[in-house]
Amino acid sequence: MCREAARLGCHGMDFIAPNDWPTLKKYGMIPTMYIGGGVTFPDGLIHPELHDRIEKTLHDAIDMCAANGCPSILAIGGLKRDMSYEQGAENCAAFLKRMKSHAEDKNVMLCLEIMNSKFADPNLGRAGQICDHLGWGIDVVKRVNSPKVKFLFDIYHVQIMDGDIVHNIKDNIQWIGHFHTAGVPDRHELDETQEINYRFVAQTIADLGFTGYVAHEYRPSPGKDPIQSLAQSLDIMDA
Repeated sequence: MCREAARLGCHGMDFIAPNDWPTLKKYGMIPTMYIGGGVTFPDGLIHPELHDRIEKTLHDAIDMCAANGCPSILAIGGLKRDMSYEQGAENCAAFLKRMKSHAEDKNVMLCLEIMNSKFADPNLGRAGQICDHLGWGIDVVKRVNSPKVKFLFDIYHVQIMDGDIVHNIKDNIQWIGHFHTAGVPDRHELDETQEINYRFVAQTIADLGFTGYVAHEYRPSPGKDPIQSLAQSLDIMDA
């Protein structure tokens, strides 16, 4: 996988386990985002009873990423359950404020991801997640106000929940640290079978001077050549 990705021009991969980071480096790539640090989809940063435990594991994860050239870590709001959006935002921002100095010192970014709550199928969405609208996530990172706490703008999820992709990118680019892609409606390739004009989206991101990473998170369609599909997706996003 690393050999083919490097051949096609990928700079790295998201969510690769640390034991495989040497293989990425062997092929000239980096781990672009780490998923871990004690944060899970159910038990995310909005739950204050978990903050002390998560703080220690996330502190260690920041150190590990800094030592191995991984620039960012996924941050997850967590399941809303009975919590209000406002209380969740207060709790999430309070925890990220606790972590931001260490993240800044180590030059590792914490990226709070949006996930659509429309679909219960975990391949398509994350029902019950509190960070299910752009406005909530942007509000949290604004409250923290750190160059190392940013929003992960998942284009697929934003399109499903809020739409107006290009205006939303332009209006919030200073708070965005990372992008994910996938085709809408079925989370497949970035081609003519889906509704987003990714060439235009990519040009918008490039014109705004974004210097972070755009990672592909689509599910390959059955019957399509996955290598050819990746090459096509990279070409579409090469603004």
